[in-house]
This record gives sequence, structure tokens and C-alpha cells, in this order.
Amino acid sequence: MNEGSNKRAVAVGFFILLGLAFLLSGVLTIGNLHSTFQKKMTVSTVFADVNGLASGDNIWFSGVKIGTVKKTVFYGKSQVKVILNINIESKKYIRKDAKVKISTDGLIGNKIIVIYDGSTMFAEIEEGDTLSNETMLSTEEIMATFQQNNMNVLALTKKLSNGQGTIGKLINDEAIYNSIASASKSLQAASLEANNLVNTLSNFSNNLNKKGTLANNLTTDTVVFSSLKKSILNLNKVTDTATVFINDLQAAVKNKNTTVGIALNDEETGAKLKSTIKNLESSSQKLDQNLEALQHNFLFRKYFKNKEKNKLK
Repeated sequence: MNEGSNKRAVAVGFFILLGLAFLLSGVLTIGNLHSTFQKKMTVSTVFADVNGLASGDNIWFSGVKIGTVKKTVFYGKSQVKVILNINIESKKYIRKDAKVKISTDGLIGNKIIVIYDGSTMFAEIEEGDTLSNETMLSTEEIMATFQQNNMNVLALTKKLSNGQGTIGKLINDEAIYNSIASASKSLQAASLEANNLVNTLSNFSNNLNKKGTLANNLTTDTVVFSSLKKSILNLNKVTDTATVFINDLQAAVKNKNTTVGIALNDEETGAKLKSTIKNLESSSQKLDQNLEALQHNFLFRKYFKNKEKNKLK
């Protein structure tokens, strides 16, 4: 009896121990607690504000969990020093110039530490190293920024509705709107005129290519072109001759030693010319009168009558 009871007790104890072993291994596997027994190394970083970061929060590098936050302690006047427990197997991937930032696991999840960057030009991290960090905006700061932006938008909308500023005046002032509309119509009209001009130039260009037209002859017929060229050269020669003549005439007028210059510039000579012309006019009148008297004189009357008869014949 006693021997059977002992065997039963041993069997029960064995199964209990086996169940505890399975339970312990399952807990370690599901909770990833086996990492607790991995070798660790300690590094640190200093933040001005840890935004609720606490001991036990996870540390991530390239999307892989590599350790946990060991503890947070005050440092200096108002800073916080964060001690990080990192799996020693991960040290070969993390460089001394790597940076640290506080993030969240999801949108509103727990706080986590993220290690990123680092170049191969720097050595691997060692026990006791201090990593630089980047301060990220907290959820409260982000919400405060959104709220401030919302207030700015509301103030801007109010100014626009009250007609303040250039855009507000454009929106609310009908006179400015009408002026812009009028300017737009003027631009449209100018655009149409430009299109018409382009069409006209296009038609002219097409006419240049049509044989038999004056424009085509002027541009393609070498005979017509040579004639026009000769005519233009002759006109240029006539113009040059006229220019020389006018220049000579102007020079003669200005020169008081020439006949024209003396006649135009010497007052005494001018007066004599006027007097001579008057004398010629008076002499011509007297000559006419004498001829009239001779026609009526009895000595020459027969001569003039015979002359008239000859004219009539």
C-alpha cells in the first residue's frame, strides 16, 4: 500500500514539474522574456524632457527591439539622463555617432526609444558611451500647434471677410473686381487682335509662295529684282546730285563774293537791281506808248495796214 502511494506521488510530482516547465517556457516565449537572460551593455543619453518615458520601455533600432530603458534620473539643473540596456549582440550595428529620439509605439501607444543613423566612419558603441539625441514634439505640443494654426486661419478668414488686405479688397470691393474684369476683357481683345495679325502675316507669307503675284515676283523674279535695284540706284544718284546742287547753292548764297551771294546779301546791289527792274518796266511802258503812237501816225499808217492785211491772208 505504501509502495503504490509513493509511486503515485512520484508520478504526480513529475507531471506537475513537467507542466510547470511547459508553462514557464510558454510565458518566456510569448512575452519575449528570454531576452532578459541575454548579455547587456549600458549606454546613456540626456534629454531636456522625456515626455513620460519610463523604465522598461522598449528600445528599437531599424525596426528591431534591441533592449529596454533601465532607468531615468535627473541630470544637471533640469535635464533627465536615460540609462539604456542594449543587447550586446546589437553593438556591432550601432555607431558612436548614432542618434536617439523618443517616439511612440503607434499613434497613442507607449513611449519608446529609437536609435537611428550612424556611419561606418565611426567605431562601435562601448559600455558607458553617451549618445546624442533629437527632441521630438510631444502630442500636447502637436495639438497646441494645430490649435494655434486654427486660430491663425480663423483670424485670416475674419480679415478677408472684413475686406482687409489686398486679397480681402479683391474679394469684397466690386469696383476692383469690375476693373479686373475690364482688364481681362481688354487682354482678350488684345489677344484676338494679335491672332488676327498672326493670321494676316500667315496669309501674306502664303501669297509670297503663290506664283504670278506681285509679292512672289518681287521675291523670286531676278529680272524684276534687278530692275528695282537699278531704279533704286538711279534714285540714289538723283538724290545725291540734288543734294550736291543744294549744298552748292547754299554755299553760293552764303559766299558774298559770288553773284548770287552779292545779290542776296549786299543791300546796295539789291537796291540797284530793284531800281534797274523798275526802270526797265517804265521804259517798256513808254516803248509801248511810242509804238501805239507810231501806228496812228500818218507816215506809218499805211505800213501797219499792209501788215494787218498780210496777217489776215
